[in-house]
Amino acid sequence: MHFKPAVSVLVTAVALASLLSGCNQKQEAASAPPPPQVGVVTVKTQAYTQVTDLPGRTTAFRIAEVRPQVNGIILKRLFTEGGDVKAGDQLYQIDPAIYEATANSAKATLQSAKSLSDRYKQLVNEQAVSRQEYDTARASSLEAESALQTALINLRYTKVLAPISGRIGRSAVTEGALVNAAQTDAMAVITQLDPIFVDVAQSSADLLKLRHQLESGQLQKAGDNAAVVSLTLEDSSKYPLQGKLEFSEVSVDQTTGSVTLRARFPNPNHTLLPGMFVHAQLQAGVNSAAILVPQQGITRDLKGSPTALIVNADNKVELRQLTASTTTGSDWLVDSGLKPGDRVITEGLQYVKPGAEVKATEATNVSPANPAPAPATDKAASSKGE
Repeated sequence: MHFKPAVSVLVTAVALASLLSGCNQKQEAASAPPPPQVGVVTVKTQAYTQVTDLPGRTTAFRIAEVRPQVNGIILKRLFTEGGDVKAGDQLYQIDPAIYEATANSAKATLQSAKSLSDRYKQLVNEQAVSRQEYDTARASSLEAESALQTALINLRYTKVLAPISGRIGRSAVTEGALVNAAQTDAMAVITQLDPIFVDVAQSSADLLKLRHQLESGQLQKAGDNAAVVSLTLEDSSKYPLQGKLEFSEVSVDQTTGSVTLRARFPNPNHTLLPGMFVHAQLQAGVNSAAILVPQQGITRDLKGSPTALIVNADNKVELRQLTASTTTGSDWLVDSGLKPGDRVITEGLQYVKPGAEVKATEATNVSPANPAPAPATDKAASSKGE
């Protein structure tokens, strides 16, 4: 009977220990920090026009070097240097005196030869002259006619005419200068500026990749017509008019491994001059199911590969390895690693790691100039539900 007090004390001690343990667990639960809050962007597919930015230079649509076709002294220069000329406008006058005399002499020779040929034609019918004499007179008449045509052509060439319309540069000769038909130096150069060509170089590897994407259906053609091209000038300003891709070179440059592409642009105000350095943006194709992710949500691991942290269905952080090909504005174009509906963390990345439980809210650090389309759509849908 003397053991009963000891048993009572033991029961009391166990009960007290249980009570203290429950209190400690409640205090630990009450003192545990809440899960960190992160901002996310919900991934969705959208149509994206693939644009390739390539450096290039402008090239004149036409260039004509004006050279003399006869010998002589320059009497007049009939154009303003740096001005616009039209095809057929007279640019120079070469002294025509010698060529006028040659033409007059050729006319007299032709008249004499033709008279003799006509006379022999009557006499040969009367058998007064032989057939051979008539044939010789006829041939002399034809030679004289040809000599007159040559003399008139040379006389016409004393007026140096513009072969094309365009803007003419400085004159390399002045009045009194002697020119000859065999000279290699141009008297002046005419350049047609409207329209104007832009030549750009694209790597053969990129060209093959683009063709494979179009053939596989991953990309659709931007249009039935020639590819549209836009320009950025040397001062970073946008050229207001669009051009069209004309052709691509049929061979690859063995030194650079690139293919030359040529686009044609209207240039009514002569803003573009030959030799200017520009950047051309080619609209290659349309990806109807592209995934664009803000750059804030893409990081790189130690190997340099792009990665992203997403919030899964259990509100836990998950690491994804990505394939991101290029940037567009403030977004990355993601080729693989993400699917529609994934919630990519763009805000609060420094406070979380894979496996951690988080509280996801709509991101507020997306650039207003180029916001991600998914959060705006989700917000609109939630407002309609309310």
